Amino acid sequence: MRTLVIALVGALTVALAPAAVMAAEAPGPDKLGRGVLNIHGAEGNRVSWRLLADDPPGVRFNVYRDGVKVAEVGGPTTYQDRGAPANARYSVRAVVGGVERPAVSSAEESLTFDAGIAAATRDVPLQIPPGGTTPSGEGYTYSANDASVGDLDGDGQYEIILKWDPSNAKDNSQSGYTGNVYLDAYKLNGTRMWRIDLGRNIRAGAHYTQFQVFDYDGDNRAEIAVKTADGTRSGTGQVIGNANADHRNSSGYILSGPEFLSVFRGTDGAMLDTENYVPARGNVADWGDNYGNRVDRFLAGTAYVDGSRPSIIMARGYYTRSVVSAWDFRDGQLTRRWTYDSGNGNTGAYGQGNHNLSVADVDADGKDEIVYGSATINDNGTLMYRTGFGHGDAMHVGDLVPSRSGLEVFTVHESKTAPSMDVHDARTGQVIYRAPTCGCDTGRGVAADVWSGNPGAEIWSSTDGGLRSAATGAQVASRKPGSMNFVVWWDGDAQRELLDGTHIDKYGTGGDTRLLTASGVRSNNGTKATPALSADILGDWREEVIWPTTDNRALRIYSTTDSTGISRPSLMQDRQYRVAVAWQNTAYNQPPHPSFAM
Repeated sequence: MRTLVIALVGALTVALAPAAVMAAEAPGPDKLGRGVLNIHGAEGNRVSWRLLADDPPGVRFNVYRDGVKVAEVGGPTTYQDRGAPANARYSVRAVVGGVERPAVSSAEESLTFDAGIAAATRDVPLQIPPGGTTPSGEGYTYSANDASVGDLDGDGQYEIILKWDPSNAKDNSQSGYTGNVYLDAYKLNGTRMWRIDLGRNIRAGAHYTQFQVFDYDGDNRAEIAVKTADGTRSGTGQVIGNANADHRNSSGYILSGPEFLSVFRGTDGAMLDTENYVPARGNVADWGDNYGNRVDRFLAGTAYVDGSRPSIIMARGYYTRSVVSAWDFRDGQLTRRWTYDSGNGNTGAYGQGNHNLSVADVDADGKDEIVYGSATINDNGTLMYRTGFGHGDAMHVGDLVPSRSGLEVFTVHESKTAPSMDVHDARTGQVIYRAPTCGCDTGRGVAADVWSGNPGAEIWSSTDGGLRSAATGAQVASRKPGSMNFVVWWDGDAQRELLDGTHIDKYGTGGDTRLLTASGVRSNNGTKATPALSADILGDWREEVIWPTTDNRALRIYSTTDSTGISRPSLMQDRQYRVAVAWQNTAYNQPPHPSFAM
């Protein structure tokens, strides 16, 4: 458990990470700039920026408007520049011991957002791919789907990587042809850097393409790792495998032909290396059916399995056989580090996988484990434990119970004989709380600290009544939140808010309070109603939300206009949170959690 100290900011009492912890915290995975954000409103400009993990205790900041110093600021990384023009450009420099330090990255100029009543927004223009026609004569168009971020060009500012889904994307259980899947990279000013066409031999749907964006080789520029096939075309026009091959069967499934894992360069989308995908499909029926549903259930993530450098995690299967591989990308070459295979013996991780995964250092040895649902794979590719509760649709991993050491895992379960939800120790699998079985499929559930009236995280699900303590399972409020989807740090306090569809609410025992209703945008993934991305990508430690506009011509970034008395490093400086943003697009998207309790 990370100890918190209490500081007084005016009349406001807030919980801060102690300065000693901030100074000792390792710099984050990305070499980030200050991410200066200028929110222009009626009272001028509210400027905010990142506190970085290696900023020393007592750091102050000089704020420059159009090259002229306008303020020196300490405490929370924000400054209200009253009466300043909307087109002002800001930069920020750290001041340590009275001496100004140089800029930490080349991308230092602020990004301007327009302030509305409840939020500030910025549009990133998109270029919609042309539609097409399937071999069966069905026409299709494209919509913006899941997104991720990475510093593709090494300037200290994130770019957005977007997956385009065709209108005929399919669940694995559904037959039929689909259009091609595309991955685009955009700078925050809307410049498209490249487009990767995954080709006709990658089927479109939530369970097929889990793309990872991360700096795997340590050159301060992110790469893109994704499953590819014959006919995939890189951002520079390279074709992988046989450009003319068509492995689709008459039902639209792709159950033959080679499968690859490819890494693409972030600056231009060029293919850097391609290897055979592991785990291979082998015999289709070995995965639980013979028509192509369970064999093509993929998961992906990024993990520091050696404790010092990130590895690519690629996985296949979770209803029955579950196989997980860790890959390194070093010096331009993909090398497989290990593969865990549950086999078909109904032991280990067999049947224990989720529609999502999480990554965390659950045993505090500096190396990351793969939390696969009701089973956890150790950093060396061996089984750490299984709870035996089986498959589920939602999972949250973090310091859910700050009063006990280590991390906890919250899951909900599909099996009619399993607990409807449980909380267990992330290191040992010891069950802390299990709800009674509901004899049904519990499809939704959340664990997060959304109410200050209870210490630590609260848990709730679609089939359990009330709001419960993650520590004991005891009901702490008779009313549960009105949604059970994403959570987001939005309004400036230590509790998270409820993010669902295109709105953000604040939980209250008497009713939720609407903080934001986004306009002109839509959520993704049908009834899952998830954003393109939710993450702390700019400004202070609060999180931004990205939704596609309803016409798919832009991604609209929303940022809070609320002030905060909490000062802490950017959430992206926490390794567990950063890799969670990388895996957020995997299958049934889940919100990121850091390794600490706020």
